[in-house]
Amino acid sequence: MVHLVTLATCNLNQWALDFEGNRDRIIESIRQAKAQGAIFRTGPELEITGYGCLDHFLEPDLYMHAWEVYRDILTSPEAQDMLIDVGMPVYHKNIRYNCRVVAYNKEILLIRPKLWMANDGNYRELRYFTPWRGLNQSEDYFLPRAIRDVTKQTTVPFGDVCLRSNFTYFGFETCEELFTPNSPHIKMALGGVEIFTNSSGSHHELRKLNTRLELITEATKKCGGVYLYSNQRGCDGDRLYYDGCALIIVNGEVVAQAAQFGLKDVETIVATVDLDTVRSHRSSPSFGMQSQNTPEASLNTVVKYSAFSDGTNLDYDPTIVPTPTRPIRYHSPEEEIALGPACWLWDYLRRCRAAGFFIPLSGGIDSCATSVIVHSMCRLVAKEAKEGNQQVIADARRLARVSEDNEPDYLPTDPNEFCARIFHTCYMGSENSSQETRDRARDLAKAIGSYHVNFNIDTVTTAIRVLFTTVTGHTPKFKMFGGTPTENLALQNIQARIRMVLAYMFAQLLPWVRFGGNAPGGLLVLGSANVDESLRGYLTKYDCSSADINPIGGISKHDLKKFIAYARDAFELPILNEFLTATPTAELEPITEDYVQSDEADMGMTYDELSVFGRLRKVKKCGPYSMFLSLLHEWSPRLTPAEIAVKVKRFFYFYAINRHKMTTITPAYHAEQYSPDDNRFDLRPFLILPGFPWAAKKIDEVVKRYSETKQD
Repeated sequence: MVHLVTLATCNLNQWALDFEGNRDRIIESIRQAKAQGAIFRTGPELEITGYGCLDHFLEPDLYMHAWEVYRDILTSPEAQDMLIDVGMPVYHKNIRYNCRVVAYNKEILLIRPKLWMANDGNYRELRYFTPWRGLNQSEDYFLPRAIRDVTKQTTVPFGDVCLRSNFTYFGFETCEELFTPNSPHIKMALGGVEIFTNSSGSHHELRKLNTRLELITEATKKCGGVYLYSNQRGCDGDRLYYDGCALIIVNGEVVAQAAQFGLKDVETIVATVDLDTVRSHRSSPSFGMQSQNTPEASLNTVVKYSAFSDGTNLDYDPTIVPTPTRPIRYHSPEEEIALGPACWLWDYLRRCRAAGFFIPLSGGIDSCATSVIVHSMCRLVAKEAKEGNQQVIADARRLARVSEDNEPDYLPTDPNEFCARIFHTCYMGSENSSQETRDRARDLAKAIGSYHVNFNIDTVTTAIRVLFTTVTGHTPKFKMFGGTPTENLALQNIQARIRMVLAYMFAQLLPWVRFGGNAPGGLLVLGSANVDESLRGYLTKYDCSSADINPIGGISKHDLKKFIAYARDAFELPILNEFLTATPTAELEPITEDYVQSDEADMGMTYDELSVFGRLRKVKKCGPYSMFLSLLHEWSPRLTPAEIAVKVKRFFYFYAINRHKMTTITPAYHAEQYSPDDNRFDLRPFLILPGFPWAAKKIDEVVKRYSETKQD
């Protein structure tokens, strides 16, 4: 016997506190699901308010507005004759809960609060919500008056409940619950649930999707079932990019997968599944015996839903077939860098109402990578415009400053032409700059289509040095001219800080220069400090690493190089090869026949070593001593214990003395597990004893024992 049902899930690009926009996107996803024959629709976590409201979740107004928006959804014509599962925050007995609200034809069937909270890394859910602790229990929830007037109900079940129709069980998970050791879907499967949902607000990290998809497929590979995964996609107002990838899984195999990255605000996927394959998958004796020992998984809420078949219809239509399985689609890390930060930049730009982007090009690989990501964004815009995405076209036309009067037929289908309208680059040279970096910056700007300017900053820095000499009677010198390290560093930093000041001046005024006094808004200044430099503190506080947002601030130098090599070929930008072969240099000191400033020489460690230090410190939670012991096994015999000790102690010293810089670091796209982003992801103090003397003594003792053993 075949028992077919058609189910829908979606990616939604929700925005924190955009109640009307969020509502309209939810309704559009329901409309798309119904148009494809679905009888059930689920959506992302907290989709009515947006997941990233942060401390706004502490405001009572938010909960009132959530119910007001839910009423609009409940009464919309698109939401009728379909079982809909919507995510929203709910007050119950003066406690805040993160909930799923399930309804059919203006009747709320149940409210299911989240059982387990995400409360590490980027997540602080326990700051805003209380987990539901009444496992397998529910109680009455008294609906707000405005909802009672619509549903004609006073109370609905609230708690750890599932939904039973006349032929199957639905069970509901929310994001973190999938990642817990004893996930709710295990209990629900043994209790009879056949269709599971997971509504998520899961952010992008490089190489993270594999782990998430393994957990999702494993959820039904062993227990059987249909698993609908929904996720937010886009930047909803913070450093995170939620990377979509909604899925429909049957018995551990994918039958539908939405895109991970993209500019579509609503993407709904639908699959027709055969519930009898689930029942066959669960036919083992061990499953039956364990099921007998499991309490019934729901409150037995029964929905008389005529659109469902009960499996006995003799007029079965053989032309309706289950959706076939398909392989999972993954992006390489290089593609993730090309797509994730680009989509994040697009959401940020179109929602903050700025006129475009501005970046100082140094001729090095970091500012190059940021610029190529903007170029990738323009390519995505052009692709969507060619495919007729009206939301992207409308946003692009506004950003390009066109109207029905001046360019009525304009479409942003040429990425370089669109880039010239919204992206501004400059090269701020000095007496310490080389012709090579100046030429690379100019050639890159030409290749991607940005509006480029070129000037020197020497007159400004000279004026500041003269001012200092006039006031103090002292003239600072670079070290190669006899100056002290203090003088040398001060002369480097003033160049870097002047570039920041000039960047903001040009970002504010270039639209006025190009488009006149009616140009709307200024440009967003983009940063280009990578995650390794931030970790080491190898940047000047309030230099041009200080910007509005930074798309590469969570990406390692190693990954950026691989991305540039990928973009060189995929985007047909041969100029990028020159950036790959160039020596990383800040060009803040004079260049002589015998000396060219080198980043890795200045830092006393390579970028690859910094990535290792970062992962051990943050991901593996190593202090100096445990990091040394770990590297002692990993790096020997290439390095001696004494050499490893020097590198570890040097890293922690500079990490400690520069930690204060992270308190003012530019908000960056989160892409790496070892991001040092202060107060958001890496909650460590910014005043730290630099030498870590106790740990340093223990390291020295181990080095000494190794030395004595070798001598023996």
